Amino acid sequence: MARPAREPTFLPLTLSTVGTVCRQTGGAEMVQAIARRADAAAAECWAALLAGCDAPGRHQLPNRLRELSRATAAFAGEQWWQTTCHPARIDGARTEIEEAVAERDGADFAEAFIGYDQAVATALVRAHNRLGSPTR
Repeated sequence: MARPAREPTFLPLTLSTVGTVCRQTGGAEMVQAIARRADAAAAECWAALLAGCDAPGRHQLPNRLRELSRATAAFAGEQWWQTTCHPARIDGARTEIEEAVAERDGADFAEAFIGYDQAVATALVRAHNRLGSPTR
C-alpha cells in the first residue's frame, strides 16, 4: 500500500501547478497523468540509486521525462513553445538528471530534479497565463 506522505516526490511544483491548471481551466489532464507517471519513475529510479541496483525505473525515467516535456509543449501550443526559452531549460535539466543516473550520483540526481521541476512548472504557469489571457 502506498503512503503518499512517506513516498518521495520529485515533481512537487509541477504536480501542484498542473493540478491548479486542471481545476481552473481544464485541458491539462493529460499533462497531469504524465507528470504523475514521471514522478513515479523518478521515485523508482531514486530507490534504485540508493540500493545500488539496476531497477526498471532507471531505464523508464528518461522516456517519462521526455513524455512530460512533449505533453507540456502540446498544452502550451507548439508554435508558442518553440519561441520561448522553456524547451532549452527543460532539456538542459533533463540532461543533468540523465547524467546523474548514468553516474549513479544521488546528490546530483536530487539537485537536477529541483531544476527540472522548476522549469516544467514555470512553463506550465506561463502557458496557462497565456492561454487564459483575454487578449488571446
